[in-house]
Amino acid sequence: MTTAQARPKPLEGIRIISLEQYGAGPFGSVHLADLGAEVIKIEDPSVGGDVGRYVPPYFEEEDSLFFETFNRNKKSISIDIKTEAGRAVFEDLVRNADAVYSNLRGDVPVKIGITYDQLKHINPAIVCCSLTGFGMTGPRMKEPGYDYVLQGLAGWMELTGEPDGPPTKSGLSLVDFSGGYVAALSLLAGLNAAKRDGIGMDCDVSLYDTAMAMLTYPATWHLNAGYQPRRISHSAHPSLVPFQAFEASDGWFVVGCAKEKFWVRLAEVIGHPEWAQPGSKYATFSLRDQNRDELTAELEAIFRTNTVDHWLGQCYPAQIPCGPINDVEAALKDEHLSARHMLVETDHPRYGTVTQLASPVRVGSELPSYVRAPQRNEHFSEVLTEVAGYDEARIAELKAAGAFGADAR
Repeated sequence: MTTAQARPKPLEGIRIISLEQYGAGPFGSVHLADLGAEVIKIEDPSVGGDVGRYVPPYFEEEDSLFFETFNRNKKSISIDIKTEAGRAVFEDLVRNADAVYSNLRGDVPVKIGITYDQLKHINPAIVCCSLTGFGMTGPRMKEPGYDYVLQGLAGWMELTGEPDGPPTKSGLSLVDFSGGYVAALSLLAGLNAAKRDGIGMDCDVSLYDTAMAMLTYPATWHLNAGYQPRRISHSAHPSLVPFQAFEASDGWFVVGCAKEKFWVRLAEVIGHPEWAQPGSKYATFSLRDQNRDELTAELEAIFRTNTVDHWLGQCYPAQIPCGPINDVEAALKDEHLSARHMLVETDHPRYGTVTQLASPVRVGSELPSYVRAPQRNEHFSEVLTEVAGYDEARIAELKAAGAFGADAR
């Protein structure tokens, strides 16, 4: 191997058998697939496969833009693992795989036999990563876990929104997506240990654990100093002042002073350099926090006197952290997005060209290549012959036994 072009993708050679569905699980594995892992989706033919195929509003038959987002670069096969024949196929795939990956309710992995103890006799090095709502232990183990529920349960919604408004969820499914990242990280750590030791393991990952862990420093403050979080108007930071959304004459923008040097620069920009001088009631982090309401009112009055572009035009050259509050359309048109190769296109038989966001995970200088999400059961023959090692007679036998469901194609 003498050229960068000849170098394999970072995860090329890794095979993952995935019982994944909807958002959290597929979001985690799509980054692995982009990096070259062979992700084989086992889709249940009795329910039409991954429910993500039918998410409105942009879907027709079994094609949806939602499904495209989370399943590019993967393979699909329909197997009914509830049948004896389907279970045999699943185990043959496990025999020749590195990992089994799923996102199901916490009690389901054991029920359907996809934990390490239930598969190690087939493949002692198999890594079984189960992303569940509440984990595979504990009193909530059997509860279904959904992003919206967990944002409330983990305290996120109480922290979000205006002080006089209702608790508010994030506009994105951040628990699901964060859980997917955690599952991918756990799986990779497990694969490294299995390669080193020749022994696999379970990775018991949960959306609940993820959501709670992301409370980070407010949780530490509360546990050790009795801190009681509160919502602050205009999404302000709980301790750094100013660091929040401000309204200009024609819209909103964010400006933040995470270091004292930024406050010195901002004071110059707004025409009050004396506010950053020793002796000022706004001179330090602590003083600005103590006088938050007064300072915020002063800043709000100043920022309303001119446009977003004016203030950003003053703050950017001064290297003060700032930015516009974009709508989705404006965010997707930012020239930095394309400069970072974050927009990718795939060819699709129904949609023609599908444009979507790339994975932010970068390994080396080579950019990933992208293939559309698979049609249901698209890789039936490839997976059964190349991975399971079946011939046509064995496939016909298994099909007759119901391994692939009544609608096997």
